[in-house]
Amino acid sequence: MKVEALLFGGVAVFFGGSAALYGFWSADPAGTAALVVAFAMAALVSFFCAMHYRRKGRRPQDRTDAEVADNTGPLEFFPAQSPWPVITALGFAVACTGVVYGLWLFLIGVGVLARGVLGMTFQYAARGADQEE
Repeated sequence: MKVEALLFGGVAVFFGGSAALYGFWSADPAGTAALVVAFAMAALVSFFCAMHYRRKGRRPQDRTDAEVADNTGPLEFFPAQSPWPVITALGFAVACTGVVYGLWLFLIGVGVLARGVLGMTFQYAARGADQEE
């Protein structure tokens, strides 16, 4: 994932420079905000790819001497069932409805949404504690 990290890092640098120049020359807040968001998204993907590369090392796709059989075996862990995506979607729907109907409903939705996101994040946090990678 080193190549992907460098690629998205270059995209992030481009959007960051574009946002700085565009914001300075045009004084348009909407366009500048869009370019800053594009910079942030590219930087986030670049950071993820770089951390994944540091944690897991080179993949068989990154090596020129790799064989097809080098990429066999389980790729990732995919859970069979989880209630957290449904709770997250419910919290998001309630929060969006709360934007229309009032702050009280929005705060309830944000609370349910936060619980769903935390549940998805830490559902399998201790799964690899007893396993060696």
